Amino acid sequence: MSKAHELLSRRPFDLYQLHLFRLVAESGSFTRAAQITGLTQSAITRQIQSIEQQLGLSLLTRTTRSVVTTPAGRFLLQESAPVLGDVDVLLRRLREEYADAPREVRVGVSRSVSLAYLPGFFSANMRQGPTVVSRVTHESSQTILASLESDALDIGVLLPPTRVSPRLRITHKFRDAFTFIANADQLAEAKVNVKKSAELRHWLESQPWLALQDTTQTGRRLTAWLKGQKLQVKPAMELDNFDLIINLVAVGVGASLVPQRSLALYARRQKQTPEHIQRFVENILF
Repeated sequence: MSKAHELLSRRPFDLYQLHLFRLVAESGSFTRAAQITGLTQSAITRQIQSIEQQLGLSLLTRTTRSVVTTPAGRFLLQESAPVLGDVDVLLRRLREEYADAPREVRVGVSRSVSLAYLPGFFSANMRQGPTVVSRVTHESSQTILASLESDALDIGVLLPPTRVSPRLRITHKFRDAFTFIANADQLAEAKVNVKKSAELRHWLESQPWLALQDTTQTGRRLTAWLKGQKLQVKPAMELDNFDLIINLVAVGVGASLVPQRSLALYARRQKQTPEHIQRFVENILF
């Protein structure tokens, strides 16, 4: 028996069953998975039980309120994402290359990236590749990196993580300077001389501080920098994007520290990058 026939004869599950397992594991509910797929709960249960019997492992633990993954289930959930992502990319490229499906670039933009910078990423490509659809999502950096790894995204715009997966490559990288911002009328009313650092520092420490959330990579770095400078600011508000911070400062809610440019563009490594995605990267203006 050939290796291929041997593998098929003892395969514990197929892609359809794997999708069902992931749906149940991610939703934490057989009921929710049944609603999404249009199947009955018993039908999905049989498919999951078949996988577990073939593997000789328990993947899910059922409780009265929810379904949670076992250690083996968590391993399968994590490691199967790139596999299914590769299949999705394969099918998408087949449709684009041979079935005249619209070409698209899936881009994830981090919430901590100012929207003011986005024209530089999209305007040239829209002019030079008007038939290519850009599907843009606005998410956390962690979600974007996971989506890149699983092939749910083609490109991510985010602050560089400490470690970059070998499955990803950096295509563009920019350094940002940071600047303090405050309402001009409030500065004038307080008669603050912004050229005198001690005076400005004292005034900033007295203002409500608008901070980027520490759940973001940028937020953690900003907090560490402020501590290193021994600047005694206490957040009055924590937000997840700089655009909102800038608008709140403009109407006099508080002061903050924002980047002039803090972007890194990532794309998933592929054996052969599709031409329309490569053109998108080349069209970036920064």
